[in-house]
Amino acid sequence: MSVNPAPVRPERSLFRRLFLINGLVFTIGTVVLALSPATVSAPVLVTEIPVLIVGLAVILAANAVLVRSSLAPLGSLATLMERVDLLRHGDRLLERGNGDLTHLIRTFNEMLDRLEAERSAASAHALAAQEGERQRIARELHDEIGQSLTVVLLGLKRVVDQAPAELREELHGVQEGVRASLDEVRQVARRLRPGVLSDLGLASALSALSSEFSEMSGVPVTKKVSDLPVLDDDVELVLYRIAQEGLTNVARHARASRVELTLRQELDGLTLRISDDGRGGVLREGAGIRGMRERALLVGATLTIDSKRGDGTDVILVVPA
Repeated sequence: MSVNPAPVRPERSLFRRLFLINGLVFTIGTVVLALSPATVSAPVLVTEIPVLIVGLAVILAANAVLVRSSLAPLGSLATLMERVDLLRHGDRLLERGNGDLTHLIRTFNEMLDRLEAERSAASAHALAAQEGERQRIARELHDEIGQSLTVVLLGLKRVVDQAPAELREELHGVQEGVRASLDEVRQVARRLRPGVLSDLGLASALSALSSEFSEMSGVPVTKKVSDLPVLDDDVELVLYRIAQEGLTNVARHARASRVELTLRQELDGLTLRISDDGRGGVLREGAGIRGMRERALLVGATLTIDSKRGDGTDVILVVPA
């Protein structure tokens, strides 16, 4: 049975390397001074001072170059630490440099792998619970509040039929208000639980979503959905929710006059694209966009947002083949 040797501690290995570099520089400097015709008197003569200064400068410069090249990966590692985001998968540092720093970089990359895996698992549980809660609320809205409002409408109809003529117009207004509330409850329930997604498929669900968005916002949507392969339920739900959130962001922030929603199969995978001609200039990612990134990670997809001020916004989701 073979026993793996204990790993070298990075701080000891780094100390040893710096010690050897400095020792090598000073050893070479000593040998050069010993073999060169230059001499130093005691006390030092004025004419010898430039020689000493040049020698010292050469030694310091050589030492600085060697130490800097040895520690260069640490600068890249610090930059990665500052920009790392667990929602942006695959941001890693190449394992380059000497053995001790390579070990440090590899350990940091492995730590990011573990954190991303844990974040994805936690997000999956959270989003699954969120979908379950949405379905529960949608059922209660449809079965309880919706039925209660329907009963109220039927009662109002009987009251209107029996009411005197001078009250009927007012009661008709109340009746229309209750009917509008019932329609709003049904719309909220559909948004919370897209039954059309499970009943008719993703293409029909996106059509219904686009029509509802245009009706509520007044912004026309050009929809282009190509023939789709058979998709997992999780993939379909992620595509639908990201399209839903993308259109919601357009209605809230973009001030757009038109929107284009495209879903097609390409060589690198399935691509969902939501483009608008609004004001653009997304400088800060809010909870909505971060939620979209979390959903994308659940199916291994890549979410890209291109938003230039005055040139609209493109939200692109690529689900790998």
